Amino acid sequence: MTSLLLAVIYLIFISLGLPDSLLGSGWPKMQTAFGVPSSWAGYVSMTICFMTIISALLSTRLIRRFHTKWIVIVSILLTVLGLLGFSISTRYWMLFIFAVPYGLGAGSIDASVNHYVANHFPGSVMNFLHCFYGVGAVISPAIMSLALKVARWNEGYRWTAYIQTGILLVCVLSLPLWKKSGTASDEEELRGGAGIRETLGRPGVLLTLIAFFAYCSGEATCFLWTPSYFAGTKQGLSDETVAAFGSLIFGGLMLGRLISGFVSNRLGDRRLIRIGIAAELAGILLILLPTAGWGLAALGFVVTGAGMGPVYPAIQHMAPANFGKRYSAAVIGLQMASAYVGSTFMPMVFGHIQQAVGIRIMPLWLLLFAALNLGMLEITYRKI
Repeated sequence: MTSLLLAVIYLIFISLGLPDSLLGSGWPKMQTAFGVPSSWAGYVSMTICFMTIISALLSTRLIRRFHTKWIVIVSILLTVLGLLGFSISTRYWMLFIFAVPYGLGAGSIDASVNHYVANHFPGSVMNFLHCFYGVGAVISPAIMSLALKVARWNEGYRWTAYIQTGILLVCVLSLPLWKKSGTASDEEELRGGAGIRETLGRPGVLLTLIAFFAYCSGEATCFLWTPSYFAGTKQGLSDETVAAFGSLIFGGLMLGRLISGFVSNRLGDRRLIRIGIAAELAGILLILLPTAGWGLAALGFVVTGAGMGPVYPAIQHMAPANFGKRYSAAVIGLQMASAYVGSTFMPMVFGHIQQAVGIRIMPLWLLLFAALNLGMLEITYRKI
């Protein structure tokens, strides 16, 4: 029974990743269809992220009041509605309406499932859980690529909604597998510990928030703008090929998290982060190489994603060791808030920059945030 439930949980995280790379993969054609500047993808992405922030902030209340299985079912239903809404959108402004359920569903799934796994499964399950997010994020650019080849971008969203509906049905059928979580003890744990104001005064906390902001700024920029980078810098690529490049960064993330799941206990969080950021920098340098073909740049994005892979979970995992258990819950909450700020605003900011100076600036943008991430973390280690 436990193995079956674990398979369902992994499937849920595949569903979490499925919608995340569709906008970036489809935007070069969507932009033309709507007749809007390329930078306007950032506004849609920002709206989705903002709704994700709201649902994540509400997740603590939801977890206290409802069992995880019901939160998951409602959340997936919301993402299905958002995806179907995108598929029928004929005007740019319509995307903002359907971005509301699109984002609300994603944030609730993320917070509630992570909470459930942390309380019912060992740490190895948590590591591999985020790998399965990458599986979903790799699949959706292939769906969009096929849609652009045989139909239109709208079908990419519609087909993904059908897959989400199938996952939703599996979750409904799996309801008897879920165990009742310890709601009362979880609530006591959430009530304990330090508050946000007290936590912000701890040495190194603000630095880790900047580091998290920097990491997610680079990651989210890759999520949205990788296909556009190839469309703007490489000649002779078909629309479906450009869309498929959206899976590169997600495939790298999946690979990096899969490997880190096997070696994290041996290496430790700090060493794993250093190795990861070193690989990320190497990938960015590959993207920077002035070659006419797309091969090295594609490899560069995969390596960049693989390097990014272990950074997010490792920073959060070492919060209790760095700041103490009394502060760890507030630290992790603040880190997630910083992550969402980076994910929400920086892709939009980059959209305006690239519109003014060209998409070729993207590797330098990524280099800036990777260096900021590493620098803030190394200073943190010296202060704690």
